Amino acid sequence: MDNEIRTAAELVEADALPCIYEVHDDPARRNACDQTVPKGVTKTPVTQKSPARWAYERVVIYLRNFEEQLDSEHEVAMGFTGAEAGLLRIQGMGYFDPDIVTFYGTDPAGGRTQLIQHVSQLNVMLRALPKQKDDEKPNRIGFRLAQDLDTAEPTPTDQSD
Repeated sequence: MDNEIRTAAELVEADALPCIYEVHDDPARRNACDQTVPKGVTKTPVTQKSPARWAYERVVIYLRNFEEQLDSEHEVAMGFTGAEAGLLRIQGMGYFDPDIVTFYGTDPAGGRTQLIQHVSQLNVMLRALPKQKDDEKPNRIGFRLAQDLDTAEPTPTDQSD
């Protein structure tokens, strides 16, 4: 039971901060909860975010954490559970309020791929794939997405005709 007394400002701030908790068998392993949360994630209170935006922001944190544990010969890919979609080498990610998340990339054969998924169906597996041979550095999409959360503010689309 929480007997701590909080001011209204502290309650509002706590509502804006994401909570994450993980435990692994190796105590030295870096968890997503060890990550510094991008400032853009805490700018808007959770209660004011669409399910799509909130899912997007949390996946970005997991992507960045996963990439930090990869060597220079691997990059992140996403396997989609419960589907025949296979693997997607992640090159971009976005959301469409209120409830759609999309992933852009290529399949293992190099074909352009986009997955559009309702947040209620979001269920992905991050995988390490060898980097593409012609690239000098591995692609680190999680880091770019996290930087974007710190600098960009989503732009509402004009739905009027």
